[in-house]
Amino acid sequence: MPLLVMKFGGTSVADLSRIRNAAAKVRAEVARGYDVIVIVSAMSGKTNELVGWVNETSPLYDAREYDAVVSSGENVTAGLMALTLQEMDVPARSWQGWQGPIQTTSAHGAARFMDIPRTNLDAKFAEGFKVAVIAGFQGVSPEGRITTLGRGGSDTTAVAFAAAFDAERCDIYTDVDGIYTTDPRITSKARRLGKISFEEMLELASLGAKVLQTRSVELAMRYKVRLRVLSSFDETDETSGTLVCDEDEIMESRVVSGVAYSREEAKLTLVTVEDRPGIAAAIFGPLAEAGVNVDMIVQNISEAALGHDRPVTDMTFSCPVDQVARARRALEAAREAGQIRYEALAVDEDTAKVSVVGIGMRSHAGVAARMFTALADEGVNIKVIATSEIKISVLIDRKYMELAVQALHDAFELDKAG
Repeated sequence: MPLLVMKFGGTSVADLSRIRNAAAKVRAEVARGYDVIVIVSAMSGKTNELVGWVNETSPLYDAREYDAVVSSGENVTAGLMALTLQEMDVPARSWQGWQGPIQTTSAHGAARFMDIPRTNLDAKFAEGFKVAVIAGFQGVSPEGRITTLGRGGSDTTAVAFAAAFDAERCDIYTDVDGIYTTDPRITSKARRLGKISFEEMLELASLGAKVLQTRSVELAMRYKVRLRVLSSFDETDETSGTLVCDEDEIMESRVVSGVAYSREEAKLTLVTVEDRPGIAAAIFGPLAEAGVNVDMIVQNISEAALGHDRPVTDMTFSCPVDQVARARRALEAAREAGQIRYEALAVDEDTAKVSVVGIGMRSHAGVAARMFTALADEGVNIKVIATSEIKISVLIDRKYMELAVQALHDAFELDKAG
């Protein structure tokens, strides 16, 4: 039998009526001749509740027990989904992470997949079961302890199973009906994309688009797993949603496919740092060890350079606002230890990142000029610029973020198909 993976997020299984709705979609695929692996998240809000209970019980918790508690939400959903399918006369069985077994590393709270042996599930399908309902977000460590994969881990679970079982496709059901050119809450002109490449989706996910977890897209790109993002609340057919696929499946790529944003960004500048070999490693090594997610980096000549008897520079970088305190502590500790020298640390916590993404940038010139002109016409000042082969990102004042997104969406005519 051909095999399909279907993943349902928390809002899609938020209560019993929504579980029945999701189960009906699974039953329809079984009727089309598929064996189905269903990956489920915890019911909406349940994981936050479980995390809250852990923090209230033990602020300095044992990570192994944290995973034991927070993984239970998916177990409940998996059992309820299997029971619902059985009531619909669909042969189904639920599976927890350790039963697969879904083999992961021992990094509790942020585990990574090692292997998903097929033997157990293949045997169940051979017995006549049509659906295996898998608790997402979890696995089992080499020590035999339950592990969790981090927020959004059910997306990664779904892609991993699709790769391991050579699924025809992996359908991600959520509360939106696909991937849009930008956030429809910011501009009503946002348009649903029929197809988008793995590379574009990976950039959009890493730049702030929250439809798919970044790790799931990385895995899909590595193993060429075709993903389809669609709504669990709409009637669907073969044209529904957005297909995330290899670039070869897209007939002709637009120059820019989407505009992404990240609202809570901060800009940090180390003023008059020594300009010597190894200084970047001396700065960003301690930041990495402190778990600071550094993004855009710019090194420039310090205004004070002429007044020094040694070469100096300014080093600017961005990171999430909630990591500023951690970054400050790491840099101050490095200075006290004599690893780096700088005169001041200037912090701007009122910035946002706006990016344009498109595989068509590889073969088209003038994208940066068009982007910068559109922002200039709206009076938006650019603080930092970063580029890749298919992306241009700028750091701007947060108050201009929505204006910038709208201006760029219009400048690249993303409301038009084709």
